[in-house]
Amino acid sequence: MKYLAVLLSTQIIAAWGGVILISDIQGAGAASPMEGRSVSLAGIVTGDFQDSDGTSRLSGFYLQQESSDGDPSTSDGIFIYDGKTPTTDVSVGDRVAVDGTVKEYYGETQIDAARVRIVGSGSIAPTDIDLPAAALAKNSDGNDIADLERYEGMLVRFSQELSVTNLRFLERFGAVGLSQGGRLYSFTNSNTADTANYAAHKKHNAARSIVLDDGMHSLRPKSIRHLRAGKRADYSIRTGDSITGLTGNLRYSRGSGGSGDETWRLMPTADPLFDNDNPRPLAPAVSGAIRVASFNVLNFFSNIDSGKAICGPQGNNGCRGADSGLELSRQLTKTISALLLMDADIVGLMELENNASASIAMIVNALNDRAGSIDYAYVDTGAIHDGAIKTGFIYRAPAVQLRGPFALLDSSVDPKFADKRNRPALAQSFVVVDTGAVFTVIVNHLKSKGSSCDRSGDIDRDDGQGNCNITRTDAAAAIAAWIKTDPTGSGDTDFLVIGDLNAYTLEDPLIALKDAGLINLLVAIPDAYSFVFDGQAGALDHAFASSSMASQVRGALEWHINADEPALLDYNLENGRDPDLFDPDSPYRASDHDPVIIGLDPVK
Repeated sequence: MKYLAVLLSTQIIAAWGGVILISDIQGAGAASPMEGRSVSLAGIVTGDFQDSDGTSRLSGFYLQQESSDGDPSTSDGIFIYDGKTPTTDVSVGDRVAVDGTVKEYYGETQIDAARVRIVGSGSIAPTDIDLPAAALAKNSDGNDIADLERYEGMLVRFSQELSVTNLRFLERFGAVGLSQGGRLYSFTNSNTADTANYAAHKKHNAARSIVLDDGMHSLRPKSIRHLRAGKRADYSIRTGDSITGLTGNLRYSRGSGGSGDETWRLMPTADPLFDNDNPRPLAPAVSGAIRVASFNVLNFFSNIDSGKAICGPQGNNGCRGADSGLELSRQLTKTISALLLMDADIVGLMELENNASASIAMIVNALNDRAGSIDYAYVDTGAIHDGAIKTGFIYRAPAVQLRGPFALLDSSVDPKFADKRNRPALAQSFVVVDTGAVFTVIVNHLKSKGSSCDRSGDIDRDDGQGNCNITRTDAAAAIAAWIKTDPTGSGDTDFLVIGDLNAYTLEDPLIALKDAGLINLLVAIPDAYSFVFDGQAGALDHAFASSSMASQVRGALEWHINADEPALLDYNLENGRDPDLFDPDSPYRASDHDPVIIGLDPVK
């Protein structure tokens, strides 16, 4: 009966001008050898992504020939584009005859359908694919991607476990980055800088990676398909979670039309369900009488970003952060939720608006209001130099008090510290109220990897360390040298160096601190990370102790409340985001960096 049905459908198409196999249309290369030709073909519908119910899906469906041609270099599936108002509503399992024109759409071979007929029914079993891919290809941007051309348009299944590694495009495209063999980590998080090994690392990651799309064509879909798609009722997707047996049609696309990264995307034909392998952490548990934390607060500005250059000490810098009063209220509320659960006695803050005191005072006042106390205070540094952002300290006065004035490390103190690029390091000594023990904390925010230092020859050497590595390394050496001068006049050798050093664990700046005798307090944590960039986790936020201070440390951890969470849960409201996704009482996605928390028993 199956043979007869195939014969009949073939006869129907033959009357239109002859049957052409899908595999012949696809060919062995990236583009069809028949591009621009009118063709007739038949197959079984394996994925229905038509817009027939008014939903903006992909405006078409996937068709696959019932028998493989036996050529491993050609695909048996293809996408049929039939527009926003298809005349024939197909379903998975329909045997369909199609007349149309072969086209390439952003690298995907498609049929622009002129006529579609349902001529029977049948079924296609998914083809199993394992990652890493055996070979790589280059996309039009010159980046390596897994070579899966052989499977373009086909119904496939990834029977192995895949890990969530990238949520950057969840809101914009409904897309989730997945990888085989666990989540991806930045190269220099566990390897010393090396050009050849870094190149191999990038190729290996490309071979392991695939994107799970949502089967929609629209940008910023109102319903985020994969956000709550877990086996637990209270699930919210996080990097580090996993999924097994993922099934769908393989598409080559930039995401939505010409937007996004050009790569292979799986359009799911069944609702994916994720395993919650990386559950949200509860309040941090760390031993010690005194708790010190480092927290990048993601551009907390007391001034609203209206697009005008009114921020900074001179009132001539562009503003960052909240774009409205409502966004600022949301940002402040979530920041306070995180800080209160952190329960730290001293917090070094990064990415505060660099004004006299309004930004840090707003945080402290809100902390005291929520806590119903006057316990929290801040170090009054005023504006620091002329950049848009600065570092700062808040502290709990019942636990610690200031010991002497603060001190700044900039290029006037040490020319190796480039303060036009790095934010000046801020040091403050504290005395423990109960014991009289004194120690000094230095909070830092070094130059980012993404911005250029090419003018001074500090280029990205493609060894895994990014731009401005020399700038950060010189700054780290200057910090270590500054410690030896006792910059605050504390008379004590106990120092903590904390903050966003913008360097991963085995990069030169951290090696410089280690070589100077400072002890990395997070080095014992396997695969430590505080940030996710380009789908790769790594530790940018660190804590180092002087040798005398290290013996008083009782614990250190990264509190993973931010880096693993999708950005669409933060305070922002742009691009029509659903405001109800925001939970003001939750610390999750209060920022993009995870806080680092250190427990101490300081001695006098």
